[in-house]
Amino acid sequence: MGVKKKREMQVAALTVCHQDLEILRSFADAEGKNLASLLLHCVQLTDGVSQIHSVKQIVPFLEKVDKNGMCDPAIQSCLDILAGIYFSLTLKNPLKKVLISSLNSLPKLFLTEAIHSFTSHLQEELNTADLYSYRKVIDNISSCMENFNLGRASVVNLLENVLYFLHKSLIEILEENRKFSGNHIVQTQLMNDLLVGIRVSMTLVQKVQGLQSDLGNDSGSPIWQTMCGLLSVFTKFLNDDDLLQTIQSTSGLAVILFVKTMIHPPEKLPELISSLLLQSVDCTSIPEWFMDSCRSLCCADVPASTLLFLCQGTLAMLDWQDGSMGPSGEALLLDTVRVLFTLSSQIKESTLEMFLSRILASWTSSAIHILGSSSPSLKDSLNGGSSIARRLLEYVYTHWEHPLDALRHQTKIIFRNILQIHRLTTEGADLVTDPFFLELTKSLLQLEWHIKGKYACLGCLVESIGIEHILSVDKTIPSQILEVMGDQSLVPYASDLLETMFKNHKSHLKSQTATSTWMDEWHETWVSPLLSILCGGNLDQKSYVIDYYLPRLLNYSPESLQYMVKILQASIDTETGACNCRGALGALMACLRTARAHGHLQSATPAWETLVCGARIKQGLIHQHCQVRIDTLGLLCESNRSTEVVSPEEMQWVQFFITYNLNSQSPGVRQQICSLLKKLFCRIQESSQVLYKLEQRKSTLDSENRSSGEQPPVSLQQYKNFMSSVCDILFEALFPGSSYSTRFSALSILGSVAEVFPVSEGTIQTVYQLSHDIDAGRFQILIECFTSTFEEVKTLAFDLLMKLPSVTAGQFQDPEKLQDLFQAALELSTSTKPYDCVTASYLLNLLIWQDALPASLSASSAWLLTCEAGEKAAVLERNTLVVIKCLMENLEDEISQAEDSLLQAASSFPMYGRVHCITRAFQKLPLHDLQLVGEWRLVVERLLLLSYRLSAVVSPVIQSSSPEGLIPMDTDSESASRLQVILNEIQPRDTNAYFNQAKILEERDSFDLEDLSTSVSNIDSFADIKGREGRTCDVTAQMVLVCCWRSMKEVALLLGTLCQLLPMRPVPESSSGLLTVQQVKEIGGYFKQHLLQSRHRGAFELAYTGFVKLTEILNRCSDVSLQKLPEQWLWSVLEEIKSSDPSSKLCATRRSAGIPFYIQALLASEPKKGKMDLLKITMKELISLALSVDASKGIVPQVHALNILRALFRDTRLGENIIPYVADGAKAAILGFTSPVWAVRNSSTLLFSSLITRIFGVKRGKDELSKTNSWRSHHHLALPWEGRMTGREFFSRFPELYPFLLKQLETVANTVGRCGCSPIYHSREMAARALVPFITIDQIASTVHALLDSLPNSTDQCFRQNHIHGTLLQVFHLLQAYVTDSRHRTNADFQQELSDVIVCTKAKLWLATRQNPCLVTRAVYIDVLFLLTSCLDRPAGGQQPALESLGLWEDVRRIVLGSELVTGFPWTFKVPGLPQYLQSLTKLAIPEVWASLAETEGQAVPVPLSFPRLLESSFSEVRLLTLETLLERATSSELEEKGPHPLLCSMGEEFLLLAMKETHPGCFCRVLKILYHMNPNEWLPQTECCVHLSTKEFLIWTMDIASNDRSEIQSVALKLASKVIAYHVQTCEENKDFLASELRQWVQLVVRSCGDHLPTASRLAAAAALTSTTPLFLTSPQPILELQDTLSLWRCVLTLLQSEEQTVREAATEIVTTAMSQGNTCQSTEFAFCQVNASIALALALAVLCDLLQQWGQLGSGLPILLGWLLGGDDDPQDLVQSPHQGEDDYIFEKSEVNFWAETLTFVKYLCRQLFHLLHQSGWPSPHSQKLCHLQTTASEQRHLVSQLFRELPLSAEFLKTVEYTRLRIQEERTSAVLRLLAFLEGKEVLRAEDCPREWRQLMAPRTEAAC
Repeated sequence: MGVKKKREMQVAALTVCHQDLEILRSFADAEGKNLASLLLHCVQLTDGVSQIHSVKQIVPFLEKVDKNGMCDPAIQSCLDILAGIYFSLTLKNPLKKVLISSLNSLPKLFLTEAIHSFTSHLQEELNTADLYSYRKVIDNISSCMENFNLGRASVVNLLENVLYFLHKSLIEILEENRKFSGNHIVQTQLMNDLLVGIRVSMTLVQKVQGLQSDLGNDSGSPIWQTMCGLLSVFTKFLNDDDLLQTIQSTSGLAVILFVKTMIHPPEKLPELISSLLLQSVDCTSIPEWFMDSCRSLCCADVPASTLLFLCQGTLAMLDWQDGSMGPSGEALLLDTVRVLFTLSSQIKESTLEMFLSRILASWTSSAIHILGSSSPSLKDSLNGGSSIARRLLEYVYTHWEHPLDALRHQTKIIFRNILQIHRLTTEGADLVTDPFFLELTKSLLQLEWHIKGKYACLGCLVESIGIEHILSVDKTIPSQILEVMGDQSLVPYASDLLETMFKNHKSHLKSQTATSTWMDEWHETWVSPLLSILCGGNLDQKSYVIDYYLPRLLNYSPESLQYMVKILQASIDTETGACNCRGALGALMACLRTARAHGHLQSATPAWETLVCGARIKQGLIHQHCQVRIDTLGLLCESNRSTEVVSPEEMQWVQFFITYNLNSQSPGVRQQICSLLKKLFCRIQESSQVLYKLEQRKSTLDSENRSSGEQPPVSLQQYKNFMSSVCDILFEALFPGSSYSTRFSALSILGSVAEVFPVSEGTIQTVYQLSHDIDAGRFQILIECFTSTFEEVKTLAFDLLMKLPSVTAGQFQDPEKLQDLFQAALELSTSTKPYDCVTASYLLNLLIWQDALPASLSASSAWLLTCEAGEKAAVLERNTLVVIKCLMENLEDEISQAEDSLLQAASSFPMYGRVHCITRAFQKLPLHDLQLVGEWRLVVERLLLLSYRLSAVVSPVIQSSSPEGLIPMDTDSESASRLQVILNEIQPRDTNAYFNQAKILEERDSFDLEDLSTSVSNIDSFADIKGREGRTCDVTAQMVLVCCWRSMKEVALLLGTLCQLLPMRPVPESSSGLLTVQQVKEIGGYFKQHLLQSRHRGAFELAYTGFVKLTEILNRCSDVSLQKLPEQWLWSVLEEIKSSDPSSKLCATRRSAGIPFYIQALLASEPKKGKMDLLKITMKELISLALSVDASKGIVPQVHALNILRALFRDTRLGENIIPYVADGAKAAILGFTSPVWAVRNSSTLLFSSLITRIFGVKRGKDELSKTNSWRSHHHLALPWEGRMTGREFFSRFPELYPFLLKQLETVANTVGRCGCSPIYHSREMAARALVPFITIDQIASTVHALLDSLPNSTDQCFRQNHIHGTLLQVFHLLQAYVTDSRHRTNADFQQELSDVIVCTKAKLWLATRQNPCLVTRAVYIDVLFLLTSCLDRPAGGQQPALESLGLWEDVRRIVLGSELVTGFPWTFKVPGLPQYLQSLTKLAIPEVWASLAETEGQAVPVPLSFPRLLESSFSEVRLLTLETLLERATSSELEEKGPHPLLCSMGEEFLLLAMKETHPGCFCRVLKILYHMNPNEWLPQTECCVHLSTKEFLIWTMDIASNDRSEIQSVALKLASKVIAYHVQTCEENKDFLASELRQWVQLVVRSCGDHLPTASRLAAAAALTSTTPLFLTSPQPILELQDTLSLWRCVLTLLQSEEQTVREAATEIVTTAMSQGNTCQSTEFAFCQVNASIALALALAVLCDLLQQWGQLGSGLPILLGWLLGGDDDPQDLVQSPHQGEDDYIFEKSEVNFWAETLTFVKYLCRQLFHLLHQSGWPSPHSQKLCHLQTTASEQRHLVSQLFRELPLSAEFLKTVEYTRLRIQEERTSAVLRLLAFLEGKEVLRAEDCPREWRQLMAPRTEAAC
């Protein structure tokens, strides 16, 4: 929102030669009043802008000259010099345009002389012989023709010469372009010159009047010959595929234009061009000159691209208006579109496809133009029912979801033009009833909404015929479109269509209805569905609707806001939404935010408060749903006016928001918070500038800008106080132990403050400056942020300090402190913790940039400073050089030691940290403007050598076959002879030789046990080594690997950075640049070696990052030898891959390791605007290898090719250039599946996966739209994500895949039958699933019929069960696909087809009975029956359904009653297929049981099968399915708030008995769940008689299960025990002691279930238990539990609120919401009955607890316990600091104590403030209890111990011992808080400001504000 400075215009000054300067001086008069004087003054100016003003004075001067001046030699000379100046200026110089504008007004007296001068100078230009000056001449010709009278006249005078020059220049430039083949930079420039030359030639022909008639009269003139020559050149360009397609395209335009100009008579033109396009040229009937110039176009094999560009030229260069070409023109129009249709099936290259779409759109526009005066036959050929219209629509349907946005846009234009064409062909017809529009509307509406093209076409249709007809077809269309807006890829299309529709609808209603009721109808149609989505849609859907649809609706109809607010306000108090749901409040805030941001709602004025009150705002700011909070904050921060004054209420609400929302876990939410607050700060800054101006004028704010009638000084002071308060909150949030998200948010917001409120400069006043609020303590806080394990936090802190140079400079004055910081940075740079070296780099860069290096280091290098000390750049360069040299000296020593002992290096000084710091120092330095070039060259040279040495040390590990577990031995140990043995052992075993020859084990006569033990010890996972402090430490394989791969990573990044940033020396002797060509080549060789040989993914991935930087530089380099390097490297590696040489070191496993990365880097950096020759050749080679079936070459090249292809298809940088190879890649992948070699099959699978992603897009989510099998009815490819495409589109893009896939599918289809009878069970299952996609929806019924007929009859003597099983599986999967397709359930034929299937099924019913001895086939047949019954409605109340006559229900009942479920199972052991049979049979029986219950309801009639009987089954499969059914019924009854089903109430006894004896875990868990969901009154009293346990004993039994069982059962048992204990307490209120021990046991159980180490399910169960018992145990006015137990439960709540799991925190927040909403607590806060987030829930929970302590009168007993929480009694300060050598290197990847949410000091702060507030309010006298005295003693001892431990830490402990330092800081704060509270109790300390925060009044004040 800041004001952008206007960019200053840069104008290059004009100059003249010395001779012209002397001429001007000779003619200039003494007074300086003649033209020569004026011109002399102009050329002597050095500023181009000033020269512009001077040039503008020339013509006014000449207008004053009389006729005698025409012969004045001075004026003639000046005009000649002006002509020279004109031609010397570049085309884009503003001076040239000013000169043209001025000379166009030249008096007529001087025109002749001026034209003569310009003509002579133009002739001089045309005489230029230097090819590289041709472009300047061509630009001058172009400039002359562009609205410049003198220039055009001079060109016409020299037309013959100009045309000759253009002809000559084009030929010579083309030849020069061929000479520089491979030099991309030069070729790009030359091709641009060709393009400009063609365009200028066309301009010349178009703008020179009379040229066509002149040519017609004299076809033998030189101009004619030159025109023929140019036409020949254009034809050559048109056919030259080595040129840019833009040149070819423009040449196509030029060919048609020149032919149009040269042909005579013009009437022959359409016929000639038609013959060209149709390739039917009659060579005997065309002009000779045309045949000579365009011979290649008259052949029968003209390339497709040539024809395409000729079509473009035909449409663009011919005049189609008003049918001026007559019938032959109409015929040409039709011929052109037919050629285009033919080309559309041939062209597959994406750029040509783009050209084709544009040309087709151009054709439709031409057709519209010609239809204005066309013949009836043409109208018949173009109407909507014509073949051309159908083919155009076919093109639209095929390409409307093309991946290219521009092409999709063209399809929309084509569709709109088709509608317009049809309207023109049917003038006067009723469009709504027109068959074409009716059919089009119907077909579009029948398409699914996931098809993107549908939206644009419907929008065009609405624009053509209106919305009324569409709404009459289906009124729910607005709701349907809103429903699909949960899919991000569809949102833009849907919102565009909705906007088109509601605008059209409103206009229609407004014009049709005289009353105002039409607005209600419009609201009902468009606003009501919107509000429904906002209140109840899914999260993504709401977000997209708010972002895309709501703003458009409000912008078009601002008056609808009142309607929305009215509806939503009424919904807020009545809704009982689910937890963490936006609800009506979220919808209200979203609407208001959008309205205000778009200017439909002004500031927080009384008028605004009528829409929403302050209580609603505050509820929104701490709402549990993050988007509600964001929308509410957006309502406060966003405004359409950047200078709108921020009101005091808004500032208070924003402070309130910041306090409780910094710790957001979502990166997106944090980003939005920071962005919105930055907008608010910008408003404050810009509105303050307005206030300052008003204050200076001694005036008050006008009514528009006034806030609460305040004067400017008052508002400015409020701003200042607000910003100070905000910064106080933010710095307080950076306390020790604060979470990553809190620090990120606080530092981001502080950075915005520093950016928005800059240091005051000049007269600009700033209302606030952050630097004024930063003291030494806050500076230290920012410095300590460097210790965060998250680099984002370090970056934010560094950037903030860099924005506050004055603060930083003021703090870096202590020499000792600087020395300590520098030493700490050096130590951290060699730490074994990888993140420490990042901290070191930030510290060093801070010291460098602030010129704060230690005095000793700066003094030793003072001589390096070659310029004044005050220059920032020089100081920065000097400091950087000094630090890099220091790091290099250390690195060199460490590399020398590592060469002797890599283990020593890995354990004590891993070298990657030094390299990382060097890289970071280089990245911060501007390397293109260095002073100390000589020094830097030596540094770079030495640095490269060190990098290569370091790489040589670590590369044996990285290049080993298994680097993850390797420990090489030391050269200086006693076992030095072992090193070579080990290095030999780790040589790669995955090279070509590994695949090509067998490995023969070395024969040993005997084993030496001593040697064997030595070998084992040498490669053990741990090795003892002496650290740098002399201590012994364990060196793990992990530690060695990390040291090695991180070193390789940092070296790669360093080399890549050097190539990217350092200027290059073209020759070694050059005085400029730092890197030589030879050094660049060496770096390239390094990358090649390590990318092709490294085995560790981390190493070669990061080497790839560095190599990409190098290749990008090489492709832009002017040195040809460097430009050629990528190509040479590429050919080299391709040859090595193809050779399959056993000696090759290429890795043939690990997905070819770094080889794909290497080739990917070489190809991705190739210039995209070129021909991409390297990509084309490489893809051809790789696909050839991937498709290779030549066994003699081995399989390794094929594996490499497949892996490389996978990487290339995944690379998004290759874009559409890779698409032409998708088909061949798919062929290679699919054929690879059949390879007998596993490596080929594996690589082929990975390649196929990448191809699917490349074709259809990335999987986005599992929405319901994606799950539908839409391909079955609309021929869509079935994919589980949004990126589906129609089969038409797929095969139009990849036509060669159609026959290939068809052949493959035929092969597969032939094997399905065989696999369906396979003896392997899994093969039969896979065959059945594979059959489904082969059968279309209308063939399924007949296929199922045939399959069922193929099954044997019961009378058959011989049959195979495998065949039966395979056939039934196929029937089952086909029927499943058929009946689940919802679109066909309403089909008129569905019932009949289903009847036929049922008849066939009944014919084989014996397969479901005991006549079939195989349980497996019996189970599948029963599954088929179950599937069929699920499609039929069971007859009820004597009604006869359509299919009742078939008797299926009787057959099912007969099967169930005759099954083993009723008669009993004859087996005492598991027979094959029994589990499947039991499950299938039980699924079929359960609906029958429900039906029996319904039939015998209220009757005492015995039924043969019931749920109790099923539960008595000895088979767990039966019991499990039965229990799941009953559990579902119990859960649904509870959710619907209905009473339990009567059956469940009657089965309490069965459930209890089953619970006691159940041994199957799944069944037992479900029994407990059912009991939990039932009312205890229904079943708990039965425990005595059923299971012989009293209710108390049953409770104990339940708690024992919750204490000892596995996770899920334990969770359910805990919730059940909580329900039981609540029942006991409520029924035995008079005898509470009866349950005392059980209550304590339950409390302990809940406490144990809240531990952070427990599974999430256990903690969620504890939260659910606490939520259900809150009114009973936590907030009861008369406590039931002992105070200690009650507080233990509250402690559980607080623990859960601080969980790192968001789901646990949300569940705990429900507890707090319940606690706040009780009768005795709802007045404690103003947020009763509100959904709040976990952050404020912690503060609210403590507030409610302290209020309850007062209500209970337990303050004296509770205070010591709360103070114990505050002190953290479980922590021993002595344990907070590890011994100096303990555990430092045990876990190399451990990021110390990373917390993402829980913040100890936040809890301490909230509790401390509540206790201060409580004690202050209660006026409690000074207590002297023993517990408090003991607490005081403990706290004092801890404070003393903490102080002692602080003194034992080293200097700069915050960096070197971060974990211990942080722990001590936290404990220090805790002890201080306890001691302050105790001192306050004794009256020794008064209440401080920080102990009484502003939010107390917000949290603790009774609710006085009326509900909104």
